[in-house]
Amino acid sequence: MTTQTDHEQKIDYTDKPEGPISAALIAAGIGAAALGLFTTLAEASSTVKGWLQWSDAVGPLSGKTTLAVVVWLIAWLVLHLTMRNSEYETRRALTIGLILVGLGVLGTFPTFFQLFA
Repeated sequence: MTTQTDHEQKIDYTDKPEGPISAALIAAGIGAAALGLFTTLAEASSTVKGWLQWSDAVGPLSGKTTLAVVVWLIAWLVLHLTMRNSEYETRRALTIGLILVGLGVLGTFPTFFQLFA
């Protein structure tokens, strides 16, 4: 049996909203999905591929990754601002984030994106 000390009994533990955590999880999924989308679009369209080639040394990967990071940061900012005081369920956010990450990974597999070539 454990007993609380006088110091522990005086601490008021308040629940904090899980919205910021949920926002980060969903935003990570959105960023990963964006990378998969940009990868697939670059393979499907030579115009998009050329537009994403910001560095000749790196090729279109430079544009794909940079835009994916920008999408992730914007999604995180918007979701954080809208969800920061909400009691959004973290388990649901994790599920959404993992599905989006899965879609993003799928979009970066050559077997998948070469279907659109």
